[in-house]
Amino acid sequence: MELVSIAHLEQALSDRQYVADRGLTTSIYLALKLQRPLLLEGEAGVGKTEVAKVLADLYQTDLIRLQCYEGLDVHHAVYEWNYSRQMLHIRLAEARGEDIEDADLFGREFLLRRPLLEAIESSRADVPVLLIDEIDRSDEEFEAFLLEILSDFQVTIPEIGTIRAGRPPIVIVTSNRTREIHNALKRRCLYYWIDYPSFEKELAIIRTKIPAASEHLSRQVAEFVQALRTVDLYKVPGVAESLDWTAALVALDREMLDPAIIQDTLGALLKYHEDVEMLSTERITSLLESADVGG
Repeated sequence: MELVSIAHLEQALSDRQYVADRGLTTSIYLALKLQRPLLLEGEAGVGKTEVAKVLADLYQTDLIRLQCYEGLDVHHAVYEWNYSRQMLHIRLAEARGEDIEDADLFGREFLLRRPLLEAIESSRADVPVLLIDEIDRSDEEFEAFLLEILSDFQVTIPEIGTIRAGRPPIVIVTSNRTREIHNALKRRCLYYWIDYPSFEKELAIIRTKIPAASEHLSRQVAEFVQALRTVDLYKVPGVAESLDWTAALVALDREMLDPAIIQDTLGALLKYHEDVEMLSTERITSLLESADVGG
């Protein structure tokens, strides 16, 4: 799909039920046009990962996801050798009385391609979307390893050499900012911070994603969640939780909020026992009133 303008991209995202403000749309547009990785930071549940999913749908291409975690290394992220196939090759050669050299065992046919190498070597007509999710959960050593990939879209395998992408994949990197990402990685990316949405944006997201919710209920949910985010919680609810809560209320055939239904469904909105315990009936009533959704 050829994007002719930022407005065109904004409409394309909207058509796929992703509500993006002008700043985010512009960052995505530039990342696509300049073929640069896009680093998205923000709290959990604000829609960072969803950007990669929507782009994969927009371009009708593969979404290749690398979920980062502590201890992630090259063997799980880039490649490893197919040892069982190498052993079979050795045994067949021995049965034929043939000599085996290292070069015979470390060719491309013995490679097991993990997400990063898969994205670089993709043979699809359309380049894939590579999602490097929650980079802040990985070790700094792995973050340093990514520099070659994000700057040159290539990876070096000692036994084979350097493998370069014919065309750079679309790369989305996300971070919940549980730790600071090194400047060297940030320099290789365009950057955008996705904040909690305004009331108007959150209401638009709820309307788009949960069309079965009534207009009155959607507005009440957006207003109450906006008020709840002012409370000193262990984990403030993100957009993902707003949508989960709205879906739960719709499943219960609710048309409006009241303290009792909020208390009963807090598990869809808050994910920590301490936060649930903090919201007494009196506190919920007060939040309803402050959000002006009591009626």
